[in-house]
This record gives sequence, structure tokens and C-alpha cells, in this order.
Amino acid sequence: MAEEYKIKGLTKCNLKNGEKVEVEIDGIDGGKVLLVKVGDKTHAMGPKCTHYGAPLKNGILTPDGRLTCPWHGACFNVTSGDVEDAPALDPLAKFEIVEKSGAVFIKGDQNQIKAGRRSPNIQCSAQGQEKVVIVGGGSGSIGAIQALREQGNTFPVTLISREPYLPIDRTKLSKALLADASKLQWRSQEWFDSASVQTVQDEVSGVDFSKKTVSTKSGKSYPYTKLILATGGNPRALPLPGFKDLSNIFLLRTIPDVQAILSAIGEEKGKNIVVVGSSFIGMEVSNALSSNHNVSIIGMESTPLERVMGAEVGKIFQSTLSKSGVKFYMSASVDSAKPSPSSPSKVGSVNLKDGTSLPADLVILGVGVSPATEFLKSNPAVSLEKDGSLRTDESFRVPNLPDVYAIGDIATYPYHGPGGSGTPTRIEHWNVAQNAGRSVARSITSPSVKPKSFIPVFWSALGSQLRYCGNTPNGWDDLVLQGKPDEGKFAAFYAKGDTVVAVASMQMDPVMTQSAELMRRGNMPGLSELRGGLDVLTVGVPAEVKI
Repeated sequence: MAEEYKIKGLTKCNLKNGEKVEVEIDGIDGGKVLLVKVGDKTHAMGPKCTHYGAPLKNGILTPDGRLTCPWHGACFNVTSGDVEDAPALDPLAKFEIVEKSGAVFIKGDQNQIKAGRRSPNIQCSAQGQEKVVIVGGGSGSIGAIQALREQGNTFPVTLISREPYLPIDRTKLSKALLADASKLQWRSQEWFDSASVQTVQDEVSGVDFSKKTVSTKSGKSYPYTKLILATGGNPRALPLPGFKDLSNIFLLRTIPDVQAILSAIGEEKGKNIVVVGSSFIGMEVSNALSSNHNVSIIGMESTPLERVMGAEVGKIFQSTLSKSGVKFYMSASVDSAKPSPSSPSKVGSVNLKDGTSLPADLVILGVGVSPATEFLKSNPAVSLEKDGSLRTDESFRVPNLPDVYAIGDIATYPYHGPGGSGTPTRIEHWNVAQNAGRSVARSITSPSVKPKSFIPVFWSALGSQLRYCGNTPNGWDDLVLQGKPDEGKFAAFYAKGDTVVAVASMQMDPVMTQSAELMRRGNMPGLSELRGGLDVLTVGVPAEVKI
């Protein structure tokens, strides 16, 4: 039941437009709310991002009432508390403000004030002749399902996933090696049931686009009127001697993969772990294991992540992980995996082409992923891109396939962020998949509505937390570093000509979030201004969206 609770130390609600203040609530242990003023109106809401709990007082507030998390790009509407951008799923709790007797109060339920969030309104009884089938159980799927129900869509929905659990926070597999599905699942089975979503654990074997049916390996068939393909990626293996035959060589994509890795490591510390690939997955899993084990990373580039981040920034990551004991073998090529002398069925070492032999109790491969579209390769109705992905339009519709959408790792879509100019781009980011799912839900529910723009965001755990926004489909040719790179505290601005196309930061929040909003609104400073010392946090955020 809603009651009035006094805000500590506040006699009048006199915030300025654009101001954010976190305040304590009298009578509720640990109770806090965030006060925000936009358009001459003050709003009271939960103070923390509902994704991972970042303090929203440090986020970015725009003149049109978007409040963006300083960590991972989640965005909320300050008027309603609703989620506008991934990766948050729960909306913020909102509270009425009351001024009386020389004090300021909020009106709300004590439990919700403590939680700072509310459950989305997804409960419904499915009805109608339309049938939405979603293939794949990842970030894009949960984004689409929740957005469909939030927008009042009551079409029957079937979710088909080959993984033996409900949609999970996959980012925690490589960053923290979590293996408990109950701690990773975004929503319970009861949640899906209340949303009238049928969940099916099966693998899709084909699609008849003319008859609008999806077939699975168990022999079942599911009719659809709207089809969302969100099958994600398959981790690549190494076609080199020993890697197919020896045990204790692992890929990393699913909970069973993590369980197998942890089982091979066991309780004993000091294991020799070789990670092949200086990719984000390889770097993250190395960071997670380095405190208790001897970790070696093999990379083909001169520095980790050089292709994406450049050598100068890659050296920062290498230095950070080296301080944790990780050893790097860069500009290196793998020759083979050799068996253990004491257990010939298991890997014992990884040999490099220069003759170096690295002892290995286990090997983890982080050499990229390919779109999981095997079930479409022989389908005459589909023309896959060279990388195996599906080309889509801005609404993630697949051309020439009525009522079919593709999102996430399998989608190549026109990128209109800075430097993009509509270039077909495939982006393997958690946020992109979920935002694409939300966009598709909007297209299905309101077909005439224009797709909502978003700037790609991702994050990584590389000793410190890396934030990144934008994309470089047409490359970048210059870089400005601000901050203290030698201390791992920096903001990196990547540019094509003078146009900043991507921004990466460590320990400089909310630079990335501010940059993403400026990119979205066409007000990102040029590289020359940043090279001259301009602080991006001092640049005003316009109300109008330009992409």
C-alpha cells in the first residue's frame, strides 16, 4: 500500500532542469530515490540501473527525458520509468512527489522504494490468428518477447532454443565463468507462462518460407505468421593437429561449456591454462582465471584486440592482464596440440610454429564465432552472405522473405551511426541483439512506426571495465587518447577523417555513455577538437535525434 515518506534534508523541490540528485528516504533503512528534473517537471525514481546496479546519478540525462546508465548503455524514460534501450529488462520504479509543511515527500510502497524497480507488464492471455515464432534463446529473443508484451501485443509466441535452459546473461560465462543456470537466467518459467509464451527446447532443422513453418530435429513443425531468427553464433574450432582428437580442449559459448572447463580445472590451483586467441572472449576468460592459475594467451596480432582497438590501446590491455600474471605470446601462430605424457588422451601442450611449446593442463579457444545459420545453407529461398549471415533492412526484415526478421549475431544490417552511411554491418554485441529484438517487436506491433535508432554499445572485463560505443564498418584511420593510459585510465576516440566513429574508455565513466548520446544526436565533437583537449563531458546533449 502506498504511503508518504519524507525525503531527508530537503525542504523544497527546487532542482534545475537537467539536474539529478540522489536522496535518502526517512523511515526506510537504505531507502533512496533519484530526483530528476526535465522540462520543468521533477520526477522521483529508483536510483540504480536495473541491469547491474550502476548509480544513475552518474548517468547521462537528455533534454527529451532519456536517462542512460553510466556503465553499459541501458536507458530509461524518466516520465514512465520504462526501458528504452538494452541491456536493462526491468523498468525503474516511479514515485509521486508531494510538497507540504516545509518538507518534500514521495508516495509509494516501501518494498518498491527499496527495490527501485518494478516488474514489466507482460501478463496476458494469448489470442488471435497471428503466430510469432522466435528461433534462438539469446539476448535478442528476450528483448523481442518482453517488448511484444510491454507494447500490448497478445499474439501467441513460441520460443525455440537448442540450449537446455531459458535465456541467460551469456556475458557472465566468459567474464565470470558462472555455471549455475538459476543465477544466469533472466526470467523464470513462470514468467514465460504468465506472458503466454510457449518455450520449446529443440533445435531447428529447417524453415519452409512458402508454407511459413519451422521444423525441428525432433520431427515437430511450428507454423508462423511472423518469424524472428535469433540463433546467435557458433564458436570456431581450430582445424589443426591434435585439437579435434585430444580432450580438455574447450570452446566457450554455453553453460555446459563452462561446467566442462571448471570440471577440468578442479579444485587444485596453479593449473597451466592456454588460451588460444586474444579476442574479447579469450581476454575475459584469462582475466577470470589468472588469480589462481598460470594463464598463457596466444595471439596472432602484435597486441591483444589490435584489429578492433589498435596497437596503442591493445598494449594497455596487455599491461593490465600481465600485472595479474597472464603471459602473452603475440604475433604467434599455433602449429598443433600435443598429448600429455601421463594421460595421452588429454592435451599436454600447445606448440607454436616458431618451436615454442607451452605446457597445458587445458586449452580454451577464443578464435571467434560464425553465424549459426547451418539450417538455412541449403534453403533455396535464402541467400546468405559470405560469412553466413542474413542481410536485413533497418527494421531487421529479411528482404524477399515476408514477415521474417533476423537479429543478433546472424544479422547484417545497414549501419547509420557516425561513419556508417548505411554500410551493411554485422555486430556481435549483447546490446545490439537485444535492441534489435525490441525494434522487431515494435515493427510487428506497429508496422507503420519508423525503426528506433540506437548506437551499438558493448563492455568487457579486462582487468578493469572497458566501455565501448559506435562501430567501424569502414575502418578508422586516427586515434586520440585522453586520460592516463599508463595507469589504465583512458578515453580513446577512433576517427575516420575528423569524424569520431567509436569511443572506448576505462575508469572514465560516463564518457562512453555521453559519447553514445552525442553520436545518436549528431553532436559528437570532431577529432581535431578532442586532440585540442576538449572534454566530451562538457558538450551539450541536444534533444533532437539525428540518426
